[in-house]
Amino acid sequence: MDSSSDALSSSGDQSLEQAVQQLSDKDREDLTQFLGNEQQRAKVQSTIHVLTGMCFDKCVTGKISSNQLDRNEDPCLRNCLNRFLDANLSILKHLERLRKTESI
Repeated sequence: MDSSSDALSSSGDQSLEQAVQQLSDKDREDLTQFLGNEQQRAKVQSTIHVLTGMCFDKCVTGKISSNQLDRNEDPCLRNCLNRFLDANLSILKHLERLRKTESI
């Protein structure tokens, strides 16, 4: 970026910051919550993208010659995805238990 682009970016950041400062406390809180939710959604989408690629690379080993997976690839993909979901659910439950014991 050249210095004029930096100046425009800095100017845009300042005006955005000023606009946020003019919001009510409730609106700032809502905006913060919205941005947090969007970051979480983006993180989940990224994780799903990585998982899909990993499972595809692991399970789809042959040449793709039709619009269907072969008889071994479909169960492999299902198992790969299910194990990922099981592992994540187990981790979430464990974290929830830790959170509850720390708040006691």
